[in-house]
Amino acid sequence: MNKAVEAGEPKIVRQLTIGQFEQMFPNEEACREYLYSRRWPNGVRCPRCQNDHVYASKQRSYTWQCKKCGKNNRAPYRFTLKTGTIFEESKYPLITWFKVLHLMLTSKKGISAMQIHRMIGSGSYRTAWYMCHRLRAGMRDPEFRQLMGVVEVDETYIGGKNRNRHWDKKQPGTGTAGKTPVIGAISRKGNVVCKMIESADTETLTRFVRKVVSDKVELVATDEHSGYRYIGWVMPHQSVSHSAGEYVRGEIHTQSIDSFWALLKRGIIGTYHNVSKKYLPLYLAEFQFRFNNRNEADIFGNAIAGC
Repeated sequence: MNKAVEAGEPKIVRQLTIGQFEQMFPNEEACREYLYSRRWPNGVRCPRCQNDHVYASKQRSYTWQCKKCGKNNRAPYRFTLKTGTIFEESKYPLITWFKVLHLMLTSKKGISAMQIHRMIGSGSYRTAWYMCHRLRAGMRDPEFRQLMGVVEVDETYIGGKNRNRHWDKKQPGTGTAGKTPVIGAISRKGNVVCKMIESADTETLTRFVRKVVSDKVELVATDEHSGYRYIGWVMPHQSVSHSAGEYVRGEIHTQSIDSFWALLKRGIIGTYHNVSKKYLPLYLAEFQFRFNNRNEADIFGNAIAGC
């Protein structure tokens, strides 16, 4: 047995290096084959009706016909490998999309669209920005499972400090004025779930916890925020009082979710500099996907399957 495993050290999963990526995807045909194998591992299905009795076109490669959802036998529904994916109707080849995705997945704190624009030589910054957002949309987890074990729940606020804003953009109120609230829950040594919310009131926080945390959870750990006061009615709940200088009491703490917030904010401040409220959910999906697949050797394949 490996000494690192015997010592209980965390397993390090290596992602695709640049050399491995170029070896796997030397041309567009290799990218098409990879997308085909990840999208339809059990055979081609019609993206419209999920019919598996489809017919490959003899004139065009990676094109199929479905008579079940077509108008009639003479006018079947035609679809391609890209139909129904984020790559549909894109003028850029798959190999370019794959390169952008690889850069996003191997950058722990994200990579800006401007840097992507410089590296792939896209026609404009707007093109790179569009590609990044489409890929982030594909990283949303469709197979959500409620968190188990010891779960930490906390809220944070995304946005610049009021004192650093221009005079005509300063917001009256407390330090959270003008910022966007985000709620998150993390299972220790497990997955994280985060979501943008409109306000951190009791109803919103309680509804989030009831949705993402299993009723069979061992413990829900939070801070002293009054919005969590009703959680103990339906599941075991303990809190620490940060305002009183208490951050850890036995196994009760929020250090895991705080670490995720630190990673998210370092990425926003250091990489993106500014994230609007409109597109914040997409950035949350990106950071959540990278974190939840941190121990997954085939994180690239998982991302492609979701696209």
